Amino acid sequence: MTPEQKRQLKAHTDAIAAILLADAKAKCPERLETLEGIELTVRQQIQAHVSPQVGNFFIVDGSGTTAGKSRTLTSILGDLVLTANQASYYQVKAYSRWSPGFERCCLLLSGAQSYQRAAADVEILTGLKMSRSTHQRLVQRQDFPDLEVSEPSEPVEEMSLDGGKVRLRTPEGEASEWRDYKAVNLHGHGVAAFFGQNEDLVAWLQTQLMASLVVCLGDGHPGIWNLFAQIGAQQNRLEILDWYHLMENLEKVGGSAARLSRVRGHLWRGDVEQALAEFDDWQHPRVDNFRVYLKRHCHRIVNYDYYQCEGISIGSGAVESTVKQFSGRLKLPGAQWKRENVPQVLKHRSAYLNGEFSRMPWLA
Repeated sequence: MTPEQKRQLKAHTDAIAAILLADAKAKCPERLETLEGIELTVRQQIQAHVSPQVGNFFIVDGSGTTAGKSRTLTSILGDLVLTANQASYYQVKAYSRWSPGFERCCLLLSGAQSYQRAAADVEILTGLKMSRSTHQRLVQRQDFPDLEVSEPSEPVEEMSLDGGKVRLRTPEGEASEWRDYKAVNLHGHGVAAFFGQNEDLVAWLQTQLMASLVVCLGDGHPGIWNLFAQIGAQQNRLEILDWYHLMENLEKVGGSAARLSRVRGHLWRGDVEQALAEFDDWQHPRVDNFRVYLKRHCHRIVNYDYYQCEGISIGSGAVESTVKQFSGRLKLPGAQWKRENVPQVLKHRSAYLNGEFSRMPWLA
C-alpha cells in the first residue's frame, strides 16, 4: 500500500468511525464504558454496516458479474449477497446459507466439544449465531475426506491400534447399549477412527506409505492383532505388545514382590522362558491365566530395554491418548448416539484432531 493509499484509507476510516461512534452513543452509550463493550459494539457495527459492503465490492470485482438470482450468506464479514453466478465462481456450495469461512469455524468448534457448547462459543468468538441443532445438521451433511496419504519422504514407521466405547441410543426404558469402535494412531502422521468398519480401517491403512518395517503396537486384545495381520506382509511388521499393558497383567497375578520383580526383569529383556519358569512352583488360576497370556503373545514380547534405547516405542500410549480424545467428544454426560451417526462423528473428530479445519489455504 502506497503512502497516498494509506492517507486516503485513514481519512475514510476516520469518517466511518465518527459515524459509528455517533450511532453507538445514541443507541447504547452504556456499552462504551468498558473496552470489552467497545470491542463488541465495534465488531457488531462493522459486521452490520462496513465489512459486508467491502466484501461485496471484492466479490463483484473478482467475479466480474452481478448476473443471476441472489441469495444472502451468513459470513464472518456479516451478511453477504451473492448471485448464482458469483456463488459458482467462488465455489460456494449450492443452497448453503453460510460462507465457507463461517462454516469452517463452526466445524472446528463442534469438533472440539458438544454442539451446544460450540453454538455458544461461535457466538462469542464471531458475533454470529448458529443453533445447536443446526451445528449437528451441518456436521451430518459434510463429506469429510479421509486423511491424506503420507508424503513419499515421510513413510509411516510406527502405528498403534486400540478400541473405545460409544453409547448407542436405545428405545425409552431399555438398557443402554455400548458398542466398540477402533482408533488408529500413525505416530505423527495422523489419527482416524472407525465404527463397525474394520474392513474400511484396513483399506485406509493400506493406502498409507509404509516403511519397509513398521512397528505395530497394541494391547493384548486379539481383535487388535487380527487387524494388524491384514496390513502388509508378516516380514514387514514388527509386532510389539505394549509394555505397560504387560505390566498391568503381571500385577494382577499378585504374590511375592520379589518374584514379581524378577519376572519384570526377565520380561524387560524379552526372556519369556525365564519369566514362565518363575511360576513353576506356584499353581493358581491367576498364574495359569498369566502363563496363557505370555505364551499367546511370546513373539510380541521383545527386548524392551534394547528397543527403548534405540528410540523405538514400547507402549501404545499414543493411541490410548487418541481414544481418550475421541471419547471426549463421544462420551459427553448423558450422550447417546444414533448408530448411523457415529461414523460421521468419528470422521468429524478425526478431521479436528488432524488439524484439517485449522488449515487456511489462502494464508499458506
